[in-house]
Amino acid sequence: MGKQDTEMLKGVLEGIVLAVLARRPAYGYEITAGLRERGFADIAEGTIYALLVRIEQRGLVDVEKVPSEKGPPRKVYTLNTAGREKLAEFWTTWSFLAERLEQLRTEGE
Repeated sequence: MGKQDTEMLKGVLEGIVLAVLARRPAYGYEITAGLRERGFADIAEGTIYALLVRIEQRGLVDVEKVPSEKGPPRKVYTLNTAGREKLAEFWTTWSFLAERLEQLRTEGE
């Protein structure tokens, strides 16, 4: 993935993580691994953890510490009402941009 692609991905990563959490609660490594399985191979685990801290601080998720067999407790993130509202805004914006970009791409064909 090129630098421009990476920058574009960073711009939508919050929405991607919120969409993952809308499906079910998850912890940081689980989110990163799931994204990699979906083809987002260049996403660093540290990037996801920093994003999770930000969305927690903004009140978009609820967090529960769950005991882990392999070390310290895991922080499991659950999308709350504010997070679902933010995700709905993301999808509205995404749809708007996708339509406009498709118009630009196909204009004059």
